[in-house]
Amino acid sequence: MQYIRNYSTVAVAAIALLLSAGGAHAQGQDWFVPGGNGQQRPAAGRQAPAAPRGGPRTQQAPQQQVAPLAPSGPIGMPGAASAPDAPPRPLAQFQLPPEPALPSIAKGATPPAAVIGVLGVPEIMRACTAAQEIERVIGERRQKLNDDAQKEQAAWRDLQQQLVNQRSNLSADQIRAKERELQERITDAQRQFRDRNRIIQEAAQFSLAQIERTLVAVIRQVAESRGMNLVLHRNQVALNVNEFDVTDAVAQQLNKVLPSVVIPADGQEPPTNPLAQANPSPPPAPVASSAPPPAGAAPKP
Repeated sequence: MQYIRNYSTVAVAAIALLLSAGGAHAQGQDWFVPGGNGQQRPAAGRQAPAAPRGGPRTQQAPQQQVAPLAPSGPIGMPGAASAPDAPPRPLAQFQLPPEPALPSIAKGATPPAAVIGVLGVPEIMRACTAAQEIERVIGERRQKLNDDAQKEQAAWRDLQQQLVNQRSNLSADQIRAKERELQERITDAQRQFRDRNRIIQEAAQFSLAQIERTLVAVIRQVAESRGMNLVLHRNQVALNVNEFDVTDAVAQQLNKVLPSVVIPADGQEPPTNPLAQANPSPPPAPVASSAPPPAGAAPKP
């Protein structure tokens, strides 16, 4: 019975990790400062364990100093560790082959003067109606997956309780059979939830790929209409005037060209070619006809 509880606890934890949105970043980990006093500092919010009361206080060993690394070599390779007071080791001298002669090249054309535009992609995606539809549909599917996982976990706990209540009336073979049945159910459910989560992620990627493809073409179209030959992300520019910003124009054109995208049905994997579903090809013609041969015709060997 302890085996059932442990296995179900591990399975519930695996399902909870599977349903987390992208996985939370690890927090509260210890961190180490190179070149410091060699001690490991605890993360914020965590305290070192207090010394036991009443017992003799032990003297801590002196902390060992970490020797700094030697200066890096000419190709970025770190040198060997040396004592702090030791003189730096001289770098090795290499005899390089003769430097190649640079041939003359023809004078190239001078690039045109830069006409710059800026845009914010996050703002465009928030204003995109197709992206809003993807967020709504994919969010509903993830919520449904989470609800089904919670129902399955509740069913595992009910089966556990039933087995505990019936333990006195079952033989050892019957108990092992029920434990094996519960284990198989948990394993199958974990596999199904992993597959469903993978299909949901692929559907989101497939849908967003359609927006990304059209967005690149729309940015080029808007830039050419305004004579711009260089478009930068807004977060890469420290200062600009409003006349340079084409975010609203790109968002309006994107909604006009691509008001919606093709989202695979729930539980259906997207096609192998990410853009094949938008323009499906006709099915191939049958190789041979399945109609019966005409009367009097000789059968084929």
